[in-house]
Amino acid sequence: MCGIVGIVGKSNVNQALFDALTVLQHRGQDAAGMVTSQGGRLYLRKDNGLARDVFRTRHMKELIGNIGIAHVRYPTAGSSSMAEAQPFYVNSPYGITLAHNGNLTNVEQLTKEIYEADLRHVNTNSDSEVLLNVFAHELAARNKLQPDKEDVFATVSRVFERCQGGYAAVAMITGYGIVAFRDPNGIRPVVYGQRQTEQGVEYMVASESVALDVLGFSLIGDLAPGEALYITEQGELHTRQCAKAPKLSPCIFEYVYLARPDSILDGVSVYKARLRMGEKLAEKILRERPEHDIDVVIPIPDTSRTSALELANILGVKFREGFVKNRYIGRTFIMPGQAARKKSVRQKLNAIEQEFKGKNVMLVDDSIVRGTTCRQIIQMARDAGAKNVYFCSAAPAVRYPNVYGIDMPSVHELIAHNRTTEEVAELIGADWLLYQDLEDLKEAVGGGKVKIEQFDCAVFDGQYVTGDIDAEYLQRLEDTRNDLVKNGAQVANSIIELHNS
Repeated sequence: MCGIVGIVGKSNVNQALFDALTVLQHRGQDAAGMVTSQGGRLYLRKDNGLARDVFRTRHMKELIGNIGIAHVRYPTAGSSSMAEAQPFYVNSPYGITLAHNGNLTNVEQLTKEIYEADLRHVNTNSDSEVLLNVFAHELAARNKLQPDKEDVFATVSRVFERCQGGYAAVAMITGYGIVAFRDPNGIRPVVYGQRQTEQGVEYMVASESVALDVLGFSLIGDLAPGEALYITEQGELHTRQCAKAPKLSPCIFEYVYLARPDSILDGVSVYKARLRMGEKLAEKILRERPEHDIDVVIPIPDTSRTSALELANILGVKFREGFVKNRYIGRTFIMPGQAARKKSVRQKLNAIEQEFKGKNVMLVDDSIVRGTTCRQIIQMARDAGAKNVYFCSAAPAVRYPNVYGIDMPSVHELIAHNRTTEEVAELIGADWLLYQDLEDLKEAVGGGKVKIEQFDCAVFDGQYVTGDIDAEYLQRLEDTRNDLVKNGAQVANSIIELHNS
């Protein structure tokens, strides 16, 4: 999960790119980067940290040009070092920069092909750099001094033939324009829009529609699975379907947790989807526990608030804010390393004792992944005087790894893997636990005005829509992406940085 954005404007786009990154900050808090272009020259700034810390006034002054792309990073593989920050750059052909959200599932094969056949060098462990080199090689193979839209779309077609997995990317070809594309299954989101200025029409590409809203762009739509978009430096917009057999299968976890509630993805309002999740949860409680003694429904801020409110309305139970959130602590789920997650929970939330004391409390969260956060929050509720603590998850049990860009690499880190609901309830300390049913979740997201027939639900059902995932692949993924490996890489980087300082 990362955030990507690209803008072709009529004046400097650095401020607009920065503003878009702050809106997309929830998609990645590890690193941020931006590259702009003017007169055939590139201006790049990237580093670890939040966008507000990476881009200071002195940096913004240097990021000139009416065209650019930007990225906020959430690490799923490799280290959290600055070398992994995006956008990435290659000088041949033309000078290309690329920012990417997702994960390539055949990255090992591609890395070997790039070295042995494409004669290119990859300098990091990032699959984004691999994707960039595949794109650059295929564009160079067109052997054109001045590429046109036909060359761009042919290049993207070749990328789809070679690259497997879930990915959305935006690239800038220096002196020509911006390219964006979405994998043939449409797993990761990407939208685009336009706004009218006195100088003319400007175009924007982003991971979520909320970034367009904040900057005054009108949403044109989502890139379809396998679709590519090319915006020339002169502001000409071209789109084309570049995949042979595209099929929309968006990641359902985007609607559960990843996306902002004020975004619209594939025509579906995230906010309304979460309302329907709460409705489905309430119906399940009434079916399975019609004699419940819930006194109050309390959301775990912030993602679950919408579902919890609708659940309370249908049950006819009081809805209360029982936790105060420290806005200066990042999203716990996307922090690299289990130790950081454990440390941050108490810093992030504080209980309001009056809402808990002597009451049977229903806590509602968007999902339960590792169980670290909810276990500590349930204990906080008991410490605040709750008589009984019940727990609802707006998502089904997360039992399988994610391979398309979300940090759920190891089954051993997933609390629900090979455990019953009752066993999970005992481990997290809840008096009873209720999960959303998968079919109800699908109906909540895809059952509105816009019908989506298929989702990537692999973390819930173990069915990987790309069809190329087996036990051997999952084991390799766990070996390279589990917390112990990442923590070891971070320690090694710290030692190197200390040595060099």
